[in-house]
Amino acid sequence: MRLASRPASHHESVMPSRNARPRRSVLYISAANDRALAKLPDLACDAVVIDLEDAVAPGEKAAARGKIGGIFASRPFRREMVLRINALSSEWGRDDLAAAIAAAPDAVLLPKVETPRDILDVEEALGAAGAAETVRLWAMLETPKVMLDLGGIAELGRIAGTRLDCLVAGTNDLARETRVRAMPDRRNLVPWLLQMVLAARAGGLDVLDGVSNDFRDIAAFRHECEAARALGFGGKTLIHPSQIEPANDAFAPRADELAVAEAIVSAFSLPENAGKGVIALDGRMVERLHLAEAERLLALAAAIRA
Repeated sequence: MRLASRPASHHESVMPSRNARPRRSVLYISAANDRALAKLPDLACDAVVIDLEDAVAPGEKAAARGKIGGIFASRPFRREMVLRINALSSEWGRDDLAAAIAAAPDAVLLPKVETPRDILDVEEALGAAGAAETVRLWAMLETPKVMLDLGGIAELGRIAGTRLDCLVAGTNDLARETRVRAMPDRRNLVPWLLQMVLAARAGGLDVLDGVSNDFRDIAAFRHECEAARALGFGGKTLIHPSQIEPANDAFAPRADELAVAEAIVSAFSLPENAGKGVIALDGRMVERLHLAEAERLLALAAAIRA
């Protein structure tokens, strides 16, 4: 193995994700749907979003909110449990946030985020209430306005101590509000989807693709997942349990990717490579940015197996 002579540089560092939690499949479940909630222990998805917003009719919101404490206290789902509240500007938002603070979910999913202030207001409310630092924030990207301020929102991810952890594409709302016609291959949404991925990576955040509405067409769903993975998304939000397995398969690290990652980590761990910024490995140049990605991939695979 021939080694390059250039030393490592801090300019070549890559901002790592905050954790190695897999988020390949994230299933929305209405807080008002008792039958669906009863199935939580048996779900194979990486995360669930207990939904107080779109999936709950206005007349049912108070009753659904009343269930939140019991749902999160019993922790029927073994992985990440997230609570989506109504927008703080709505008549239900403040009560939802109070319920979230009391329930201490793994994360609170904020809908209709449009500016950094929308996130900072919730950060301040959580801090003032003494919410544990483990309660993170996810942000829905679903309006034209948020697309114009993605950079400012993603910048919050670079602030030490921030709770912002994940961006979530709200493709249905975004298409409706922009009057963009829904197309099977979503090619007219791709520029916006790439903007979301770019913003997330700039802020060291995870980013999830939006839902696929036709849960019966699993072949089309698999294709959409593969396309989303190619765009850089780490997972997909789901509306039906039938979508869990194909999403898990599509967004899981491939065996060949893991083999390459292991080779990169092993090569950089050799004593003669200590302090090197670039090495030659199997006929190609490998930098420390590739090492960071290899370590992330291996940590993700380990978390999936856990």
